[in-house]
Amino acid sequence: MTLTVAAIIFIALAFDFFNGFHDAANSIATVVSTRVLSPQQAVVWAAFFNFAAFLVFGTEVAATIANDVVDPAVFNNAVIFAGLIGAIAWDIVTWWLGLPTSSSHALVGAMAGAAVAEAGWASLIASGFQKIAVFIVLSPVVGLLLGFTFMVAIYWLFHRSRRMERLNRGFRIGQLFSAASFSLAHGANDAQKTMGIILALLIANGVLPTDAEVPLWVVLSAHTAIALGTLFGGWRIVHTMGSKITKLQPAQGMAAETAAAVTIMANTVAGIPVSTTQTITGAIVGVGSTQRLSAVRWGVAGQVVWAWVLTIPGAFVISYVAYLPFKAVA
Repeated sequence: MTLTVAAIIFIALAFDFFNGFHDAANSIATVVSTRVLSPQQAVVWAAFFNFAAFLVFGTEVAATIANDVVDPAVFNNAVIFAGLIGAIAWDIVTWWLGLPTSSSHALVGAMAGAAVAEAGWASLIASGFQKIAVFIVLSPVVGLLLGFTFMVAIYWLFHRSRRMERLNRGFRIGQLFSAASFSLAHGANDAQKTMGIILALLIANGVLPTDAEVPLWVVLSAHTAIALGTLFGGWRIVHTMGSKITKLQPAQGMAAETAAAVTIMANTVAGIPVSTTQTITGAIVGVGSTQRLSAVRWGVAGQVVWAWVLTIPGAFVISYVAYLPFKAVA
């Protein structure tokens, strides 16, 4: 373990911190906008379950990031460093603009940009990118459909209830569990992406053999970093997610969080890196559209979609440029 490797691990954990910071809104926007929890309570709740996710899920997503996106032989310290810089820079820019983009896809795009700068387009693994591209589309669509379905089921089950105050109180309690489930899913899928990068770094430097699994210290470090990022929160994005797209009540918040959690957990078990941002946004749109189509602010949703579309190429370009100085002195 050299000083250079330790420094890059620190930068990888910094990305994980920014991931939690940037994506905190995903975990807390609905539960804050429905006033089930205060912002301070919500971030502590989300951060705890971000960290606790390591107890529940394996490291299949980490293996995908380490082996199925970029040819592992291309990974070296400069490529990984430039990729992390590109992903962090994209997260900071979109956080400043208040756009809930995907830290996951920023990392994928950034690693691809650095790898192409190092070894050309042949360094990318087409099958891995195809799988990610498919789920860029599928994850928000599945979240939308599940959110719509869960909300319709709630309306159907409770349409005769006249004691709305008691009913809302029940959904407020239910939303605590749905928010916990979503934060658990978020921590499981997103922290593993940083684990995958650190695993690739350790293998590239001969610290671990090529068939090694993710060490426990890497697992705990990644979950700690994303939990700390969530504690600091991304308040600019909370407003977009929690109120600009559609107005939410406790029942709707519970339906959206449950739909997103189910979608993300299924993908995590399958080892597929998906966007928690896209999934929860799709679920919120699905829940909002059960009222009427005009209840969803489609203009805001459209801006979010454009941010998604630009994430992979934007992070790709930043990391490609970040790698050029290393290539010049090689």
